[in-house]
Amino acid sequence: MFMRIFTKLMLTAAALGVLAAVFSFYGHGDFVMSMANQVWGCF
Repeated sequence: MFMRIFTKLMLTAAALGVLAAVFSFYGHGDFVMSMANQVWGCF
């Protein structure tokens, strides 16, 4: 039972960490433009 709660807690923490990283990247406009140009370059 403890392991199940611990696993769910760790997955939630990891998901929140990924969301925080994505939101912090959007704060840097040059990073977003660089990624958009790289994706656009594939076409």
